Amino acid sequence: MMQICARVPALLEALIPVIHKICVLDHQLPEDEQSPVCQEFYKTLIGGLELVKKYENIGVNPFLKCRYVFQFVNLEKQIDDFVRVMNAQTSLEVRKLVAEVRNAYLDLQPVEISSRLNESLLKQASLLTNNPTQNSMMLRQMNTDDLLGSPEMMEEDSTFSCDNTVCESSQFYVGLEKSTWNLKKLISQMDVSVVGVQCMGGGGKTTLSLALCNDPQIKGDFGSRVFFFVVSQSPNLKGILETMWEKIVGTRNPEFQNVEDAHRQLQDQIQKQSKPTLVILDDVWSRATLEKLLFEGPGYKTVVTTRDSSTLPQNLSSRLYQLPLLGEDDALALFCFWAFGEKTIPSSVDANLVKEVLAECKGLPLALKVIGSSLYGEPRVVWESAKNKLSKGEPISDYHKDGLVTRLVSSIDCLDEIARGCFLDLGSFPEDRKICVDVLLDIWVYVRNLEWEDAFVILLELARRNLLNLNLSSKPGSSAAISYGSASELYFSQHDVMRDLALYLGCQGSIINRKRLIMPKKESNLPVKWELYKNKQFDAQVVSVHTGSMDETQWFDMKLPETEALVLIFSASDYFLPPFLKSMKKLKFLMIFNYGSKRATVKGLGCLSSLAQLRSLRLERLIAPPVLQQSKALQKLEKLSLSLCEGFGNVSPVTNTDLSFRLPVSKDFNLDHCSDLEDLPPALFNMPSALTWSITNCHQVQNLPYDFGNLTSVRVLRLSALPGLKELPASIGKLVQLEYLDISQCECLKELPVEIGWLKGLKELDMRECSRLKKLPRSVLELKSLKHVICDEKMGIQWKRAKAISIKDLIVEVVEAQFSLDWLDD
Repeated sequence: MMQICARVPALLEALIPVIHKICVLDHQLPEDEQSPVCQEFYKTLIGGLELVKKYENIGVNPFLKCRYVFQFVNLEKQIDDFVRVMNAQTSLEVRKLVAEVRNAYLDLQPVEISSRLNESLLKQASLLTNNPTQNSMMLRQMNTDDLLGSPEMMEEDSTFSCDNTVCESSQFYVGLEKSTWNLKKLISQMDVSVVGVQCMGGGGKTTLSLALCNDPQIKGDFGSRVFFFVVSQSPNLKGILETMWEKIVGTRNPEFQNVEDAHRQLQDQIQKQSKPTLVILDDVWSRATLEKLLFEGPGYKTVVTTRDSSTLPQNLSSRLYQLPLLGEDDALALFCFWAFGEKTIPSSVDANLVKEVLAECKGLPLALKVIGSSLYGEPRVVWESAKNKLSKGEPISDYHKDGLVTRLVSSIDCLDEIARGCFLDLGSFPEDRKICVDVLLDIWVYVRNLEWEDAFVILLELARRNLLNLNLSSKPGSSAAISYGSASELYFSQHDVMRDLALYLGCQGSIINRKRLIMPKKESNLPVKWELYKNKQFDAQVVSVHTGSMDETQWFDMKLPETEALVLIFSASDYFLPPFLKSMKKLKFLMIFNYGSKRATVKGLGCLSSLAQLRSLRLERLIAPPVLQQSKALQKLEKLSLSLCEGFGNVSPVTNTDLSFRLPVSKDFNLDHCSDLEDLPPALFNMPSALTWSITNCHQVQNLPYDFGNLTSVRVLRLSALPGLKELPASIGKLVQLEYLDISQCECLKELPVEIGWLKGLKELDMRECSRLKKLPRSVLELKSLKHVICDEKMGIQWKRAKAISIKDLIVEVVEAQFSLDWLDD
């Protein structure tokens, strides 16, 4: 009797959190797809918990105890039956939620984790799907226009557009019915051409705009000509105008001389079109910016979301709609969804305590979502603490301006010290701009001294709590490399309110003693406050500089002996590296990130030779070869990534003759969207320690040299979207450590070499959209370790034959061609 009385509470303690999470995930599905089985079982478990409490309070009465024992036996049988029946299905559904969540809910695609991730990562990934909506707001905007993973998306990170195919979700359009109706009423007025939607950050402006895109009346009025563009605080106006041309006019944009030229030409085209068109400009910060993006034409309307009402033009054709905060009932529904996975307060929790916490959110959608998520699954003591801390926020009048940051501090109190520090590092990157996740992970690994797997778990934890947004490439199997310690196809972005929170918390104390020295927004020069302390030593470990074009005279000397990570963000065609870089002897991570419309020429490169401790170098949108020439001194460099770089038409300085590009300890090499790269220099293969090696979306590459076989340590090889690649070299057979091979979208590849069969350790092969590949060599029968192949239907037939003959554990995943022309974009 005593044994079962001890077993049942232990079973309940283990099962209730798991079943609750399953119920939350199930609740996110459309109502007709939800299963009542788990919900009923969850109620049974909660009833069992009450039973245990009663049993513990009955004292020593043997007759009552005997009656409870019979109830425990019945409850244990119910648990046993449920677990036995649902065990296999639950295992399958967890993986489906990770791999197919965009089809299950909001057509989004957060992080997918392959089955090879260890148990901890898989658990974290499944938790991530608890928060699938604004966790991927940028993804949602891109996905609606089939831009996910395209070169265009990657080149203009601040610019996204959508036609009106935004996914429906009544759960996340809570309380917007009246606001949507009011907004449509303003748009429909004949004398109105510009409608502004104004409220504080996190108030639901973007969500309302996305709901508008999907509204049947809007679809009826504008058809497919509804376009959504993210502007942000530091916009690339020329890039946005170029994208607007392509979407609105429907043709490739001409070469604009400047912003004014782009505006003039686009205005002429819109005037000629005379088509009903609705353009939504999201997150506009100034009237000067807006004026460059407004146009006039028959049937042409613009909706602008902004925090500041003065952004809108003051004329008779403009209207301002002030988006109200959520009312009590709507706020409760939204908060409960994120805190409990239900639309009302569960009977098992203290309703008064929930309402006290809810009241402190003041109806702000982002606060409701983030604070609700942070309290999900937490005990009462955490809720009490949250209530007390939120109650110390500023009064409502001040809250509308900047009080959100103060209130949201409680949303990261649940994080441990390490995770909190990782969150503060997010302030180093601009809001609403897509950044490769590897950037964050490199900082956490090399500066925070975390293991890669632990850093990735923290990333998922931050995403699960809606402290950052994760976006994953739409390509099948694109998350498989995560199992091998590479997240090159995973991107993150931040809501500006979340970045404000990171900046607020990171700038406490004296400027010279802070661990992070960050420019909050783009400026023409370094901050004046930094210059006041230029003769003092800064203690910052992480430094982030965000400017335009910089020449040598604009920099002043800074003493940064403790800095281990430097992020240089700019928008310019010429950029002089800061001279103080040469004195940063502890620097381990360097990112040079240009988001301008042209590739930048970087000068002052001599200082790179002083960075003897550098472990990770990331270059984006640069003329790359001159930078690579400095690699001779970077003998500890472990990771090198180049994206959207050019200048490879003349690669003679980067040859094998002087070994100037030999990286003896490099573990990870990534070359992506380098449009003028044709012949790969042998020096690229002088990486004897490389574990991950990738060349993707380089459309001029036709051949790989025989030196390719020198990469004998490589476990992950990605040769994706090389439409000009004609063959794989026979030396690929030397890559005996290879476990993952991606040759997808290599349209000119006609055959696989016989030596492919030498890859005895190969486990994953992605060869989708290799349309000219007709026949597999017989040597593939030797690939006994192969577990998963992604291919088209014709190849699928051949692989299934190979499975029947000798590759018994092979899973053949047949996918349809996407027929995308995205690779034609530079």
